[in-house]
Amino acid sequence: MNKIILTDIEPGINPSTDELANVVVTRMGLMPRKKGSTERMNMVLVELYERAKKANREKNPTEAVLTVEEMAVLAGITRQTMYDYLKRWLAIDFISKTSFIGGNNKVVVGYKLNGSTLENAFDKARNRINSNLDFTAKYIGELQKTVKNEKISQGMKAKDING
Repeated sequence: MNKIILTDIEPGINPSTDELANVVVTRMGLMPRKKGSTERMNMVLVELYERAKKANREKNPTEAVLTVEEMAVLAGITRQTMYDYLKRWLAIDFISKTSFIGGNNKVVVGYKLNGSTLENAFDKARNRINSNLDFTAKYIGELQKTVKNEKISQGMKAKDING
């Protein structure tokens, strides 16, 4: 089960890149949830975007990939902790896992934005979240119908007992 936690936070007047990245990461539920954890997760978002731009410009898709180690350094946390946070980024389809053969024929495993721009990646995340809400709407309709049917059934049983 993946938790999707959306947070309502607004940027200040004339926000910097760092502040806007922090707002985006926080609103999408991608910031650490423990107090005292890293406050630099926005740096990962900015670097993913910069790498995606470079990959598109140079027409080299491997340029868009960040390894977990690189992400952890940017965020100022350990590699293992970064893996824990990546689960949320992956759960909403904001990033995707990828691998390629790097220099000296070694397989490089990393992550990249799930789109060529931040907007493309956000659209995929929005679709995932909307899909979750659509399923929830179906369950709400089913719940409402079930409650109604149970009330009718109880009414019929009471009528049979009293009648």
